[in-house]
Amino acid sequence: MKKIYHLCLSSHDEVLFRSEADFNRGFNALALASLMTDSNLLADGLLTTHLHQLVQTDSPIETVFRMRYSYVRYFNTKYKRKGKLGERKPYCLEVEGYHHTLAALNYVNRQGLHHGLSPSPFGYPYCSSNAFFRKLLGKEFDKPLLPTNQRYKNLPEGVSLPERYRMDTSGLLLREDIIDTTLVETYYVSSRNYLFQMNKIGDEISRKEQQEERSSSPVITLELIEKGVPGMDIEQLLRNESGKHNPQLISDLELCTLIDETLLPKYYPGLTIYETSLSQRADLYNRIWKGLWASRHKRTTDAQLRRCLCLNT
Repeated sequence: MKKIYHLCLSSHDEVLFRSEADFNRGFNALALASLMTDSNLLADGLLTTHLHQLVQTDSPIETVFRMRYSYVRYFNTKYKRKGKLGERKPYCLEVEGYHHTLAALNYVNRQGLHHGLSPSPFGYPYCSSNAFFRKLLGKEFDKPLLPTNQRYKNLPEGVSLPERYRMDTSGLLLREDIIDTTLVETYYVSSRNYLFQMNKIGDEISRKEQQEERSSSPVITLELIEKGVPGMDIEQLLRNESGKHNPQLISDLELCTLIDETLLPKYYPGLTIYETSLSQRADLYNRIWKGLWASRHKRTTDAQLRRCLCLNT
């Protein structure tokens, strides 16, 4: 019988996804890896510096390696970059038991909320939170889809997909087609409980339920879920649970878009960020720092600027 695993792959001081197209391609690579390893994807959360997945599989590490290999080939080609992307081995945690699995599902689906990217789990588009109970929650609507014969443009060369895997016009495979929503919804039981689980604050009840459950798994907490991400401020993630999203904090995605689509074409046309010299990146650092603080609209940090400008690589 296949077991359930939580897997986390971190990029440490580098950005994994620099654009919406990158996020889409990342999820497509995850979907293909699940298909090729005969695995059931239960939940995912893609962030610029790391990604989470909860998967039912016989081969958890192979699933991550296949995803990473496919995505890194795309990323390196697009940005004219060389070398591996992300850590050598993912963080892998076997999850056993109903309450343990429910806690892991909650943490993966609430990634956007915990990382302060949205005031609710449903406002962050690069995770699986909107894939469940779609009809009952009024989220079932017709999306513009690519014709089947056009899907190849957003997939690795030579890959063929089952007809049931639909792709929207942004190049993203639909999560509701990929994820085993039927199985996940049995854990939540009802759409009402799903909404409660997505919006509750704190996990003392969850801890107690897990401690009372016969399971070899450790108690699933936010700290354990994020263990594969170095230097994560767990206290800040817990504070973000209240939904106090600060729109003045620029996101990595917004910053990378500013760099790749505005500043590079203006100051270093024809180059990707990986083709610029360290002195050119330092120049962009100063321009962004002065420009954002002068505008008073958005704020950034030294660490964020360094990872988005690849100053740590």
